[in-house]
Amino acid sequence: MKTLSSSVSNLLDKLYNLRGEDSVILVEMESQREKAEETKARTTEQKANLQTKIAELHQQHEELELQGERLKDVLSKIDRDDYATVLDQLKIDFNPAQLVEKVNNTLPNTIETVSLEARKAEEELVKVEEEMNTSTMTIEELGIRKDAALANQDKLNEYFGLALSGRINITRDSITSLLEQFKFDEEEQREAAKILMFPEDALYTYEEKIKTKEPSKSIEDVIQEPIIEPIIEPIVVPEVKEEVLDLKITPEVKEEPTVSENDPKMNVINLLKENGIDYLDFKGLEIDELIRVYDLETMISNIQYIKAIGLDTDIFINHVSIMLDKDLKDKIEVLLSVGKTKTDIYLNPSILVKYDLVKLGNVINTMKAVGMDPKNIPLMAY
Repeated sequence: MKTLSSSVSNLLDKLYNLRGEDSVILVEMESQREKAEETKARTTEQKANLQTKIAELHQQHEELELQGERLKDVLSKIDRDDYATVLDQLKIDFNPAQLVEKVNNTLPNTIETVSLEARKAEEELVKVEEEMNTSTMTIEELGIRKDAALANQDKLNEYFGLALSGRINITRDSITSLLEQFKFDEEEQREAAKILMFPEDALYTYEEKIKTKEPSKSIEDVIQEPIIEPIIEPIVVPEVKEEVLDLKITPEVKEEPTVSENDPKMNVINLLKENGIDYLDFKGLEIDELIRVYDLETMISNIQYIKAIGLDTDIFINHVSIMLDKDLKDKIEVLLSVGKTKTDIYLNPSILVKYDLVKLGNVINTMKAVGMDPKNIPLMAY
Protein backbone atom coordinates (compact mmCIF):
# COMPACT_ATOMS: atom_id res chain seq x y z
CA MET A 1 0.00 0.00 0.00
CA LYS A 2 1.33 3.43 -0.97
CA THR A 3 2.07 5.96 1.73
CA LEU A 4 0.02 9.11 1.36
CA SER A 5 1.50 12.52 2.11
CA SER A 6 -0.10 14.42 4.95
CA SER A 7 -1.46 17.06 2.58
CA VAL A 8 -3.16 14.49 0.34
CA SER A 9 -4.42 12.53 3.34
CA ASN A 10 -5.88 15.68 4.91
CA LEU A 11 -7.55 16.67 1.67
CA LEU A 12 -9.10 13.21 1.29
CA ASP A 13 -10.24 13.34 4.92
CA LYS A 14 -12.07 16.54 4.09
CA LEU A 15 -13.53 15.19 0.84
CA TYR A 16 -14.75 11.96 2.43
CA ASN A 17 -16.27 13.92 5.29
CA LEU A 18 -18.22 16.01 2.79
CA ARG A 19 -19.54 12.83 1.19
CA GLY A 20 -21.30 11.56 4.32
CA GLU A 21 -24.15 12.45 6.67
CA ASP A 22 -21.63 13.93 9.13
CA SER A 23 -20.47 16.47 6.55
CA VAL A 24 -19.24 19.59 8.33
CA ILE A 25 -21.44 21.62 6.00
CA LEU A 26 -24.59 19.67 6.87
CA VAL A 27 -23.70 19.59 10.58
CA GLU A 28 -23.17 23.35 10.65
CA MET A 29 -26.43 23.95 8.80
CA GLU A 30 -28.28 21.76 11.30
CA SER A 31 -26.71 23.70 14.17
CA GLN A 32 -27.78 27.00 12.61
CA ARG A 33 -31.27 25.64 12.00
CA GLU A 34 -31.63 24.57 15.65
CA LYS A 35 -30.55 28.02 16.85
CA ALA A 36 -32.99 29.66 14.48
CA GLU A 37 -35.79 27.37 15.69
CA GLU A 38 -35.01 28.28 19.31
CA THR A 39 -35.02 31.98 18.43
CA LYS A 40 -38.31 31.64 16.60
CA ALA A 41 -39.93 29.85 19.56
CA ARG A 42 -38.63 32.44 22.05
CA THR A 43 -39.66 35.47 20.00
CA THR A 44 -43.07 33.97 19.22
CA GLU A 45 -43.77 33.75 22.95
CA GLN A 46 -42.36 37.25 23.55
CA LYS A 47 -44.56 38.65 20.79
CA ALA A 48 -47.71 37.15 22.31
CA ASN A 49 -46.84 38.53 25.77
CA LEU A 50 -46.07 41.99 24.42
CA GLN A 51 -49.29 42.10 22.40
CA THR A 52 -51.27 41.26 25.56
CA LYS A 53 -49.39 43.92 27.56
CA ILE A 54 -49.94 46.58 24.91
CA ALA A 55 -53.65 45.81 24.71
CA GLU A 56 -53.97 46.10 28.51
CA LEU A 57 -52.08 49.41 28.56
CA HIS A 58 -54.25 50.89 25.81
CA GLN A 59 -57.36 49.82 27.72
CA GLN A 60 -55.98 51.36 30.91
CA HIS A 61 -55.25 54.59 29.03
CA GLU A 62 -58.82 54.80 27.76
CA GLU A 63 -60.32 54.04 31.18
CA LEU A 64 -58.17 56.68 32.90
CA GLU A 65 -59.31 59.34 30.46
CA LEU A 66 -62.96 58.29 30.58
CA GLN A 67 -63.24 57.77 34.34
CA GLY A 68 -61.17 60.88 35.06
CA GLU A 69 -63.58 63.08 33.14
CA ARG A 70 -66.57 61.40 34.78
CA LEU A 71 -65.06 61.84 38.25
CA LYS A 72 -64.34 65.51 37.68
CA ASP A 73 -67.85 66.03 36.36
CA VAL A 74 -69.39 64.40 39.44
CA LEU A 75 -67.16 66.27 41.91
CA SER A 76 -67.68 69.63 40.27
CA LYS A 77 -71.42 69.32 40.86
CA ILE A 78 -71.05 68.76 44.64
CA ASP A 79 -71.20 71.74 46.99
CA ARG A 80 -69.47 70.84 50.26
CA ASP A 81 -71.61 73.29 52.19
CA ASP A 82 -74.63 71.12 51.39
CA TYR A 83 -73.07 68.34 53.44
CA ALA A 84 -70.96 70.40 55.88
CA THR A 85 -72.78 69.35 59.08
CA VAL A 86 -72.45 65.62 58.36
CA LEU A 87 -68.88 65.92 57.13
CA ASP A 88 -67.79 67.99 60.13
CA GLN A 89 -69.55 65.86 62.73
CA LEU A 90 -68.12 62.66 61.21
CA LYS A 91 -64.78 64.36 60.75
CA ILE A 92 -64.64 63.38 57.07
CA ASP A 93 -62.06 65.28 55.07
CA PHE A 94 -63.98 65.70 51.86
CA ASN A 95 -63.46 68.73 49.69
CA PRO A 96 -64.79 68.27 46.12
CA ALA A 97 -63.05 71.36 44.79
CA GLN A 98 -59.66 70.20 46.08
CA LEU A 99 -60.24 66.73 44.63
CA VAL A 100 -61.03 68.17 41.22
CA GLU A 101 -57.86 70.21 41.38
CA LYS A 102 -55.85 67.13 42.36
CA VAL A 103 -57.32 65.11 39.48
CA ASN A 104 -56.51 67.92 37.06
CA ASN A 105 -52.91 68.11 38.34
CA THR A 106 -52.04 64.41 38.56
CA LEU A 107 -54.19 62.56 36.01
CA PRO A 108 -52.41 63.88 32.87
CA ASN A 109 -49.02 62.70 34.15
CA THR A 110 -50.49 59.32 35.06
CA ILE A 111 -52.01 58.94 31.61
CA GLU A 112 -48.71 60.00 29.99
CA THR A 113 -46.83 57.39 32.05
CA VAL A 114 -49.17 54.67 30.78
CA SER A 115 -48.78 55.97 27.21
CA LEU A 116 -44.99 55.94 27.54
CA GLU A 117 -45.02 52.37 28.82
CA ALA A 118 -47.24 51.36 25.89
CA ARG A 119 -44.88 53.03 23.38
CA LYS A 120 -41.88 51.23 24.86
CA ALA A 121 -43.72 47.91 24.62
CA GLU A 122 -44.64 48.66 21.00
CA GLU A 123 -41.02 49.49 20.15
CA GLU A 124 -39.89 46.27 21.80
CA LEU A 125 -42.55 44.40 19.82
CA VAL A 126 -41.12 45.73 16.55
CA LYS A 127 -37.66 44.45 17.48
CA VAL A 128 -39.02 41.08 18.57
CA GLU A 129 -40.99 40.73 15.33
CA GLU A 130 -37.88 41.59 13.29
CA GLU A 131 -35.89 38.94 15.17
CA MET A 132 -38.71 36.43 14.71
CA ASN A 133 -39.00 37.17 10.98
CA THR A 134 -35.25 36.88 10.56
CA SER A 135 -35.25 33.49 12.25
CA THR A 136 -38.12 32.35 10.02
CA MET A 137 -36.27 33.49 6.90
CA THR A 138 -33.11 31.81 8.15
CA ILE A 139 -34.97 28.51 8.58
CA GLU A 140 -36.38 28.77 5.05
CA GLU A 141 -33.00 29.75 3.60
CA LEU A 142 -31.26 26.90 5.38
CA GLY A 143 -33.81 24.50 3.91
CA ILE A 144 -32.95 25.72 0.42
CA ARG A 145 -29.22 25.69 1.13
CA LYS A 146 -29.47 22.17 2.51
CA ASP A 147 -31.18 21.01 -0.68
CA ALA A 148 -28.37 22.57 -2.70
CA ALA A 149 -25.73 21.05 -0.40
CA LEU A 150 -27.30 17.61 -0.74
CA ALA A 151 -27.40 18.01 -4.53
CA ASN A 152 -23.71 18.95 -4.53
CA GLN A 153 -22.98 16.01 -2.22
CA ASP A 154 -24.76 13.64 -4.62
CA LYS A 155 -22.69 15.00 -7.50
CA LEU A 156 -19.48 14.62 -5.45
CA ASN A 157 -20.37 11.00 -4.62
CA GLU A 158 -21.12 10.39 -8.29
CA TYR A 159 -17.65 11.65 -9.25
CA PHE A 160 -16.03 9.48 -6.58
CA GLY A 161 -18.01 6.48 -7.74
CA LEU A 162 -16.82 6.99 -11.30
CA ALA A 163 -13.23 7.52 -10.19
CA LEU A 164 -13.15 4.44 -7.96
CA SER A 165 -14.61 2.31 -10.75
CA GLY A 166 -12.12 3.66 -13.25
CA ARG A 167 -14.87 5.15 -15.42
CA ILE A 168 -14.54 8.86 -14.73
CA ASN A 169 -15.39 10.81 -17.84
CA ILE A 170 -15.57 14.48 -16.89
CA THR A 171 -13.45 17.56 -17.33
CA ARG A 172 -11.23 19.01 -14.69
CA ASP A 173 -13.38 22.15 -14.86
CA SER A 174 -16.41 20.06 -13.87
CA ILE A 175 -14.60 18.90 -10.74
CA THR A 176 -13.20 22.31 -9.80
CA SER A 177 -16.57 24.01 -10.39
CA LEU A 178 -18.23 21.54 -8.04
CA LEU A 179 -15.55 21.89 -5.36
CA GLU A 180 -15.88 25.65 -5.54
CA GLN A 181 -19.44 25.16 -4.24
CA PHE A 182 -17.86 23.51 -1.16
CA LYS A 183 -15.68 26.62 -0.63
CA PHE A 184 -12.44 24.90 -1.69
CA ASP A 185 -9.70 27.32 -2.68
CA GLU A 186 -8.06 27.06 -6.11
CA GLU A 187 -5.10 25.03 -4.82
CA GLU A 188 -7.41 22.51 -3.14
CA GLN A 189 -9.54 22.32 -6.28
CA ARG A 190 -6.54 21.49 -8.48
CA GLU A 191 -5.23 18.85 -6.09
CA ALA A 192 -8.64 17.23 -5.65
CA ALA A 193 -9.19 17.20 -9.43
CA LYS A 194 -5.86 15.44 -9.87
CA ILE A 195 -6.82 12.84 -7.24
CA LEU A 196 -10.10 12.07 -9.01
CA MET A 197 -8.66 12.07 -12.52
CA PHE A 198 -5.72 9.89 -11.53
CA PRO A 199 -7.17 7.72 -8.74
CA GLU A 200 -4.33 5.21 -8.89
CA ASP A 201 -1.97 7.84 -7.44
CA ALA A 202 -3.79 8.28 -4.11
CA LEU A 203 -7.51 7.55 -4.13
CA TYR A 204 -7.22 3.76 -4.34
CA THR A 205 -4.74 3.78 -1.46
CA TYR A 206 -7.01 5.92 0.71
CA GLU A 207 -10.01 3.75 -0.13
CA GLU A 208 -8.05 0.64 0.83
CA LYS A 209 -7.09 2.27 4.11
CA ILE A 210 -10.78 2.85 4.87
CA LYS A 211 -11.65 -0.74 4.04
CA THR A 212 -8.95 -2.04 6.39
CA LYS A 213 -10.47 0.20 9.08
CA GLU A 214 -7.36 2.17 9.88
CA PRO A 215 -8.09 5.08 12.23
CA SER A 216 -9.32 8.17 10.40
CA LYS A 217 -9.48 11.75 11.55
CA SER A 218 -12.57 13.18 13.22
CA ILE A 219 -14.50 16.17 11.91
CA GLU A 220 -12.82 18.40 14.49
CA ASP A 221 -9.39 17.21 13.32
CA VAL A 222 -10.29 17.94 9.74
CA ILE A 223 -11.47 21.45 10.58
CA GLN A 224 -8.45 22.29 12.73
CA GLU A 225 -5.70 20.88 10.52
CA PRO A 226 -4.43 22.73 7.46
CA ILE A 227 -5.85 21.11 4.37
CA ILE A 228 -3.08 21.59 1.80
CA GLU A 229 0.64 21.91 2.37
CA PRO A 230 2.64 23.96 -0.14
CA ILE A 231 2.93 22.00 -3.38
CA ILE A 232 6.49 22.01 -4.62
CA GLU A 233 5.82 20.64 -8.08
CA PRO A 234 3.01 22.16 -10.14
CA ILE A 235 0.24 19.88 -11.29
CA VAL A 236 0.47 19.43 -15.03
CA VAL A 237 -2.59 18.17 -16.83
CA PRO A 238 -1.93 17.40 -20.51
CA GLU A 239 -3.80 19.75 -22.81
CA VAL A 240 -5.27 16.89 -24.78
CA LYS A 241 -7.05 15.78 -21.61
CA GLU A 242 -8.23 19.27 -20.61
CA GLU A 243 -11.46 19.21 -22.59
CA VAL A 244 -12.69 15.66 -22.00
CA LEU A 245 -11.13 12.98 -19.85
CA ASP A 246 -11.87 9.31 -20.47
CA LEU A 247 -9.85 7.47 -17.86
CA LYS A 248 -10.38 3.74 -17.38
CA ILE A 249 -8.65 1.11 -15.27
CA THR A 250 -8.62 -1.18 -18.29
CA PRO A 251 -8.62 1.10 -21.33
CA GLU A 252 -11.01 0.05 -24.02
CA VAL A 253 -9.48 0.32 -27.45
CA LYS A 254 -11.82 1.95 -29.92
CA GLU A 255 -10.91 2.07 -33.57
CA GLU A 256 -11.87 4.72 -36.09
CA PRO A 257 -14.56 3.32 -38.38
CA THR A 258 -13.54 2.95 -42.00
CA VAL A 259 -16.81 3.57 -43.74
CA SER A 260 -17.98 5.47 -46.75
CA GLU A 261 -18.46 9.23 -46.75
CA ASN A 262 -22.23 8.79 -46.94
CA ASP A 263 -22.42 6.45 -43.97
CA PRO A 264 -24.77 8.00 -41.31
CA LYS A 265 -22.44 7.05 -38.47
CA MET A 266 -19.48 8.64 -40.23
CA ASN A 267 -21.52 11.80 -40.77
CA VAL A 268 -22.21 12.07 -37.03
CA ILE A 269 -18.59 11.35 -36.11
CA ASN A 270 -17.29 13.94 -38.57
CA LEU A 271 -19.77 16.52 -37.27
CA LEU A 272 -18.56 15.97 -33.71
CA LYS A 273 -14.91 16.11 -34.73
CA GLU A 274 -15.38 19.32 -36.70
CA ASN A 275 -16.78 20.92 -33.54
CA GLY A 276 -13.95 19.70 -31.31
CA ILE A 277 -15.95 16.89 -29.69
CA ASP A 278 -14.48 13.41 -29.26
CA TYR A 279 -17.10 10.88 -30.31
CA LEU A 280 -15.38 8.26 -28.15
CA ASP A 281 -16.77 10.06 -25.11
CA PHE A 282 -20.30 9.04 -26.09
CA LYS A 283 -21.94 5.68 -25.51
CA GLY A 284 -23.01 3.59 -28.46
CA LEU A 285 -26.68 4.26 -27.72
CA GLU A 286 -26.02 8.00 -27.73
CA ILE A 287 -24.33 7.83 -31.13
CA ASP A 288 -27.24 5.71 -32.37
CA GLU A 289 -29.70 8.41 -31.26
CA LEU A 290 -27.73 11.08 -33.12
CA ILE A 291 -27.71 8.87 -36.20
CA ARG A 292 -31.42 8.12 -35.94
CA VAL A 293 -32.50 11.76 -35.67
CA TYR A 294 -29.56 13.49 -37.37
CA ASP A 295 -30.88 17.05 -37.45
CA LEU A 296 -27.72 18.70 -38.75
CA GLU A 297 -28.92 22.30 -38.41
CA THR A 298 -30.13 21.88 -34.84
CA MET A 299 -27.02 19.95 -33.75
CA ILE A 300 -24.62 22.56 -35.14
CA SER A 301 -26.72 25.43 -33.74
CA ASN A 302 -26.80 23.91 -30.22
CA ILE A 303 -23.10 23.06 -30.18
CA GLN A 304 -22.16 26.58 -31.25
CA TYR A 305 -24.56 28.12 -28.71
CA ILE A 306 -23.15 26.08 -25.83
CA LYS A 307 -19.65 27.17 -26.80
CA ALA A 308 -20.72 30.79 -27.24
CA ILE A 309 -22.06 31.07 -23.68
CA GLY A 310 -18.92 29.49 -22.25
CA LEU A 311 -20.18 26.02 -21.36
CA ASP A 312 -18.13 22.90 -22.06
CA THR A 313 -19.52 20.64 -24.77
CA ASP A 314 -19.21 17.66 -22.44
CA ILE A 315 -22.62 18.82 -21.17
CA PHE A 316 -23.93 16.66 -24.03
CA ILE A 317 -22.30 13.50 -22.64
CA ASN A 318 -24.99 11.27 -21.10
CA HIS A 319 -27.54 13.90 -22.20
CA VAL A 320 -27.19 13.67 -25.97
CA SER A 321 -30.83 14.59 -26.55
CA ILE A 322 -29.87 18.15 -25.54
CA MET A 323 -27.89 18.40 -28.77
CA LEU A 324 -31.09 17.68 -30.71
CA ASP A 325 -33.34 20.02 -28.69
CA LYS A 326 -34.74 22.82 -30.87
CA ASP A 327 -35.64 24.81 -27.74
CA LEU A 328 -32.26 24.44 -26.00
CA LYS A 329 -31.30 28.12 -26.30
CA ASP A 330 -34.72 29.29 -25.07
CA LYS A 331 -34.65 26.90 -22.08
CA ILE A 332 -31.21 28.05 -20.97
CA GLU A 333 -32.14 31.71 -21.37
CA VAL A 334 -35.28 31.14 -19.27
CA LEU A 335 -33.15 29.62 -16.49
CA LEU A 336 -30.59 32.43 -16.70
CA SER A 337 -33.39 35.02 -16.59
CA VAL A 338 -34.57 33.78 -13.16
CA GLY A 339 -31.07 33.95 -11.69
CA LYS A 340 -29.66 30.46 -12.29
CA THR A 341 -25.99 30.46 -13.29
CA LYS A 342 -24.28 28.69 -16.13
CA THR A 343 -22.52 26.55 -13.55
CA ASP A 344 -25.91 25.52 -12.12
CA ILE A 345 -27.02 24.43 -15.58
CA TYR A 346 -23.72 22.71 -16.36
CA LEU A 347 -23.86 20.65 -13.17
CA ASN A 348 -27.53 19.78 -13.64
CA PRO A 349 -28.06 19.30 -17.41
CA SER A 350 -30.87 16.83 -16.73
CA ILE A 351 -33.19 19.83 -16.17
CA LEU A 352 -32.91 20.48 -19.93
CA VAL A 353 -34.04 16.91 -20.62
CA LYS A 354 -36.73 16.73 -17.96
CA TYR A 355 -38.91 19.59 -19.25
CA ASP A 356 -39.87 21.03 -22.61
CA LEU A 357 -39.95 24.82 -22.89
CA VAL A 358 -43.64 25.20 -21.95
CA LYS A 359 -43.46 22.90 -18.90
CA LEU A 360 -40.27 24.59 -17.71
CA GLY A 361 -42.04 27.93 -17.82
CA ASN A 362 -45.02 26.48 -15.95
CA VAL A 363 -42.77 25.08 -13.19
CA ILE A 364 -41.09 28.47 -12.71
CA ASN A 365 -44.42 30.35 -12.72
CA THR A 366 -45.80 27.93 -10.12
CA MET A 367 -42.83 28.62 -7.83
CA LYS A 368 -43.36 32.36 -8.14
CA ALA A 369 -47.10 32.00 -7.51
CA VAL A 370 -46.49 30.35 -4.12
CA GLY A 371 -43.93 32.97 -3.11
CA MET A 372 -40.78 30.98 -3.88
CA ASP A 373 -37.78 32.51 -5.68
CA PRO A 374 -36.69 30.13 -8.51
CA LYS A 375 -33.15 31.47 -8.11
CA ASN A 376 -32.90 29.99 -4.62
CA ILE A 377 -34.35 26.58 -5.53
CA PRO A 378 -31.71 24.00 -6.61
CA LEU A 379 -32.27 22.78 -10.17
CA MET A 380 -32.38 19.23 -8.86
CA ALA A 381 -35.51 20.22 -6.94
CA TYR A 382 -37.31 21.64 -9.99
